[in-house]
Amino acid sequence: MNACRGAAMKACVLSTPGPVEGSPLVYCDVPKPTPSGSEVLIRIGACGICRTDLHVVEGELSQRVCQIIPGHQVVGTIEARGEYSSRFPIGTRVGVPWLHRTCGVCPYCSRGAENLCERADFTGYTVAGGYAEYMVAPDEFLYSLPDGVTDVQAAPLLCAGIIGFRSLRLSAVPHGGRLGVYGFGAAGQVAIQVARHWGMSVYVFTRDGRHQSLAAELGATWGRFGGRRAAGKT
Repeated sequence: MNACRGAAMKACVLSTPGPVEGSPLVYCDVPKPTPSGSEVLIRIGACGICRTDLHVVEGELSQRVCQIIPGHQVVGTIEARGEYSSRFPIGTRVGVPWLHRTCGVCPYCSRGAENLCERADFTGYTVAGGYAEYMVAPDEFLYSLPDGVTDVQAAPLLCAGIIGFRSLRLSAVPHGGRLGVYGFGAAGQVAIQVARHWGMSVYVFTRDGRHQSLAAELGATWGRFGGRRAAGKT
């Protein structure tokens, strides 16, 4: 990516990772991308900010490319398609997650565990992400989004929502059963809402005072917070 030359769109570009206090992201003009193959061009409406973005910006994740546009909780509208893209019509609102593309042929991909693919690309880490006006992404890794939820509301679901719901599903706790949540970050906060909708009793383990209060507010039945037992709603 030839960042900061050839004005076509605005983006936040990371060249040299460093503490956020030093403003390592540079807001500048970059070339507007062109979709090819199964890719689509997305006009970005909203992009969430994830803890992983901070790890990328500050260099806690090793730098994989010389310049990158971070952001992997992206919501936008398809404006153009590559020559092999046919999954979504132009004008469709879609979500772009962390997992940008996988090889499709390795043992992990072959058994449906493509999240473990060792040759995967990641949005906002190995390929340009959503801190920009436009981005491209392969249509097979996009999510169509329902009406009734705004771009801003949908964006966090592209990371915390995916993680929280997948963890809840893999727990195999039946509807109406008991679910334990260790830690209460964004994924846990999404999971408890779905779990309560499914009639589950949720037991939360967290030390953070704000998370303790939120767990009770969201319907936690019980929690052990920082070594002490506290009751939430019943």
